[in-house]
Amino acid sequence: MRAISGLWRWRRNPLRRATDLAEAWVALVALVLIAVAAPVTGWLVGAAAQASLQRSVLEQQHTRHLVTATVLRALGKAPLETDPDTTTARQIHSRVLADWPGPDGTHQHGPALADLKSPHAGEHFRIWTDPHGRITTRPLDSATAMTHAVLAGIGAALLATGLIEGFRRLTVWRMVRGRYARWDQAWDRAGPDWGKAGTGS
Repeated sequence: MRAISGLWRWRRNPLRRATDLAEAWVALVALVLIAVAAPVTGWLVGAAAQASLQRSVLEQQHTRHLVTATVLRALGKAPLETDPDTTTARQIHSRVLADWPGPDGTHQHGPALADLKSPHAGEHFRIWTDPHGRITTRPLDSATAMTHAVLAGIGAALLATGLIEGFRRLTVWRMVRGRYARWDQAWDRAGPDWGKAGTGS
């Protein structure tokens, strides 16, 4: 990382400029922030995501119910499963018209995805329903929630690192531009005297 190489400008050198020392300070501050602020940011974001997702896990486990549905008739093969967290590639789903019990004991019916290869009328399969008796996805489990929280924390730490490094590069770029501008001004002042007698050339 260039932030570490910038620390090389701390070395004593008679040709070292004030801007070299300033660049070294910028590199040191960036390095400390990357070593401290980025992990702390990742941990805070991961902890917040974990708390939120675990609340969702508890809520979904209390409000979603696994019920037995009955096939009324087959509707054909299902499209690709839209919930990759709850389905493996080997599961086969068929679209069926089904009947299932609602939470208040009433019968619900409508299209559903059945994990049956060749569904026939009267066959049974299991589905998840919400408090209103509508078909929903399987509730989130704790392990999946933790995985998402860890990924959120890692992403936040990487984002913080990128922002710190980007700010360091922008600061150094502005310093270099200022240095070049001062050099141009110095050359402009010295330029008209080039080649004249008595100028020390």
